[in-house]
Order: sequence, then structure tokens, then C-alpha cells
Amino acid sequence: MNFVRKIVIAGVCGLAAMAATPVMAAEEDALFAGKDCLACHKTDMKLVGPAYKDVAAKYKGNADAPAMLLAKVKQGGMGNWGQIPMPPHPTVSDDDLKKIIAWILSLS
Repeated sequence: MNFVRKIVIAGVCGLAAMAATPVMAAEEDALFAGKDCLACHKTDMKLVGPAYKDVAAKYKGNADAPAMLLAKVKQGGMGNWGQIPMPPHPTVSDDDLKKIIAWILSLS
């Protein structure tokens, strides 16, 4: 296979992978700015905490999930995803948390 053909195939594969991965809209990107969420979480892979897609899948169809997740993020805790604790985030506004949680749950 010649060099140019390999580059074209790699580019097409890269574009396909990008199309399959949700991209945060500017508003969501701004919501995460200045918060430490992304230090432990990523959209589609586990870091310290679960991937946001896994959170969305776990709570899909659960009408109580937004309020429960808001309380969990504010107060912190552990046990839902293993023994690594989620630190509390009491200074993040409820409005920002509601928007972040709605975005996360939309990934399912």
C-alpha cells in the first residue's frame, strides 16, 4: 500500500471516530471550565471516576436521576462506582450542575 493511500485511510478512520464521539457544545465546554470535573471524568472512557456515557447509561430512564446526581455532586460520596470517593463540590452553582447533569444524561 502506498504512503498516500495509507494517509487517506488514516484520515477517513479519524473522521469516522470523531463523528462517533459526541462533541461538547460551546455552552457545555464553558460550564466545565474552572471546575475540576474533567480531572476525574471523560465523556467516553473511565479515568478516576466513571465515563459520562456510563453514568448516562446507568441512569437512563430514571426520572429521579437529575436530582440524585445533583445531590451526589454537591455532597460527594462513594460506593456507586467503587471505593474511590467523589469529593464534594458545594461551590458549584445548582444552575450549572443542572445543565452539566442534563448534558451528561443526554449521552445515553
